[in-house]
Amino acid sequence: MPQLSARTVADLPPARRPLVDRTRLVPRILHFGLGAFHRAHQAVYTEIGNHATGGDWGIVAVAPGSADAVRRMRAQDCFYSVSDKAPGALNTRVIGSIIEVRHAVTDSARVQALLASANLGVVTLTVTEKGYARLAATGRLDTTDPLIAADLARTAAGSAGESRPGAGQPVSVIGHLAFGLAQRFRTHQVPLTIVSADNMAGNGPALRQVVLDFITSSHWADAAPLAAWVAASAAFPETVVDRIVPATTDSERAAAAAALGLKDAMAVAGEPYRQWVIEDSFATERPPWAAAGAEFTADVAPHALTKLRLLNGAHSAIAYLGLAAGLDTVDQAMNTPWGPNLVRALAAEVSPTLPPGGPNPVAYADTLVARFANPAIRHQLRQIASDGSLKVPERWLAALRQLRHTGQPVDTLSLALAAWAAAMRPDGGRRDGISDPKANEYAAIWAGARSLADGIGQVLALVGAPDLAEDAELTARVAARMEALAAGGTPIPRQGNPVNKPGSPAKPAPDFRVSAGQRTAARRGHGPAGVIHHAPEEEK
Repeated sequence: MPQLSARTVADLPPARRPLVDRTRLVPRILHFGLGAFHRAHQAVYTEIGNHATGGDWGIVAVAPGSADAVRRMRAQDCFYSVSDKAPGALNTRVIGSIIEVRHAVTDSARVQALLASANLGVVTLTVTEKGYARLAATGRLDTTDPLIAADLARTAAGSAGESRPGAGQPVSVIGHLAFGLAQRFRTHQVPLTIVSADNMAGNGPALRQVVLDFITSSHWADAAPLAAWVAASAAFPETVVDRIVPATTDSERAAAAAALGLKDAMAVAGEPYRQWVIEDSFATERPPWAAAGAEFTADVAPHALTKLRLLNGAHSAIAYLGLAAGLDTVDQAMNTPWGPNLVRALAAEVSPTLPPGGPNPVAYADTLVARFANPAIRHQLRQIASDGSLKVPERWLAALRQLRHTGQPVDTLSLALAAWAAAMRPDGGRRDGISDPKANEYAAIWAGARSLADGIGQVLALVGAPDLAEDAELTARVAARMEALAAGGTPIPRQGNPVNKPGSPAKPAPDFRVSAGQRTAARRGHGPAGVIHHAPEEEK
């Protein structure tokens, strides 16, 4: 089978070809992150927007880590396909909005040249929480991060981008942004809009803070006026992005190849649903994303917190509890009696922490239940559960802190915390294939913990929540949940579940259990499975 390329894409039927003639696109967007989500989300919005408006917004995508994706994209002339997967349906089309790909380290000089160009108006990022090098406790830049420290050392050698011994080029994403802004300040002072598309509360302000922290921590003689110019002239809009895009499997690549009649090593598949809410605070011309369905608004916060605490929060809860139940994917967990109940119970519990002006939590939870249950999206629980030390503080702990302060129930969050803490014990994480940057610290904590409650407190302190670590009632509750999980199961809380009509009494929580046969049924997509317990190792 021939490979997808500029030559072979021209032979595809119109329904499979890119919407826009890529030869007329120019590099106006620089994107950090070449993963599946960007290719199935922002690149699609750009493609559709260009088609609707006649725009010429081309994307140069930069891979911060491995160069493998860069090589594979270049082998296909930067073309790739996106498949929308609904139950019983598959719609595949090639996307052409990415016109160039680069590697952040080996192509650093080219990346800096693009960032310094007055023709570049927008930078976007999907580098996950890890890419921001933020300290969990303060949200400030972690200047001890090895990549950040190396880039800060480079600022001692001269002006940004200076290529002489000891100067070099930046390699971290935050370093690239700071060096690029410095070049713009020292040359033409054309503003820049930098758009985070990662799952963090206040992602725009969070990115702004770490970029300014890098500049003020640098050795540049003009750091102070540079920081003042960035604060006044660069925009960091807050955003909400939403589309479930699991890691691409071999079967999905095979399905894309069958649809196209071409091999596509960079095929990506996701649910049909997509959303992008963007703060309308650009310092430059906006790309035509609104024409593709993006919503620009003055206040993103209600949408952002709803998505972060309900969707992302539920995803993490399902991941840790599902893995404890011996399941593999989100849709399997949603095929159990506790799966939909967990999503709705979490929404009910967290809804008092959400600001007005966002989606209705009850309706939002119902939508999540349907989306998560899509059997065509085989979203691996291990993928969601990885890097929990970066995700959990954003998704659970801020809401938990608010609820504890006001004396409201935290039954569902306590259960989720118990499953997470259990997975972070050395045997739990290794068994389930969960990766985490603080794995060694977790191991040391659990090796020396005097009790479950003590270990939980130390884990909470490690991820930036010393106040919650000192909450003895909370740590005791989570410890009791951990014991129940290890002993064979615990019910998902039902109190306040939005499935109950307002004013009606909450339904009692059934004490579901999981047997080996029920786990098999859940994996196959039928039959009940109960509440969570650790499956025997040989069943994993």
